[in-house]
Parts: sequence; C-alpha cells; structure tokens
Amino acid sequence: MATYILLYDGVCGLCNRLVHFVLRRDRAQIFRFASLQGRVSAEILKRQGENPGVLDTVYVVINHERSDESLLTRSDAVIFTLKQLPGIWPLWATTGSLIPRQLRDALYRMISRNRYRIFGRYDTCPTPPAEVRDRFLDQ
Repeated sequence: MATYILLYDGVCGLCNRLVHFVLRRDRAQIFRFASLQGRVSAEILKRQGENPGVLDTVYVVINHERSDESLLTRSDAVIFTLKQLPGIWPLWATTGSLIPRQLRDALYRMISRNRYRIFGRYDTCPTPPAEVRDRFLDQ
C-alpha cells in the first residue's frame, strides 16, 4: 500500500487542523506527517529543489526516497490529500480540481498570507497525541 508524507507548518493553527482532519479520516493510515520546521522536511525539500525556509505551503510527498519521488504543493497537495480519504472527500476534491490551478493557488496564497492572524499560531510545534505519534516522522 502506498504511503504519503504531508509536510506542514508545525506552528500554524490551520495546518495543525488539516493534520488532525486527515488523522481522523485516514483509516488506512496512508499518510505520515512532518513539520516544515523539522529535519525530514528540510531533507526532502532540498532534494526536490525547494527552499526549506519557506513555510507558506503544504506539500505532499509521493514515493518518498524512490527515484520517482515527487512533490505536490498548495492546492494540488490539498486536492490529492482529499482524494485519498474515504467518504465524500474525493468528490469535494474532484469538484475543486475543476477550478483552474491559477485560481485555486491564488485563493490558497491569500489564505496562507493571513493564516496566523485568522487561525492562530503556536510558539512551538504541538506534540502529537501518543496514539498517533508513530505517524509523525520528526518525533
């Protein structure tokens, strides 16, 4: 079974809500998580030619540490994530994917610029609950 890594801003309230959203719905446990502030994310982003210091997006890593490793960003990462979850979420993802990427990413960037103000910010990355800690790669 395929597994994916969701890279997220560990101090962002919105990003942490996304992680908890996925954890509650990912019954097959195909997602692992790493905060953008951690070593695992930095290694992946450098390997993919991305700046590890940029915290304004969420990424999904596909085929981690394989020759065909790839990285999805912004709205593509969110849509991909939703497509992997059971229930109505793939339908929402398909609907969202009908919107041109330029428009989706413009909306994504607008939310990203204001995410700390709207959703809050932690002083440090919150520690995941014990029952799911093994799914977090920087623990």
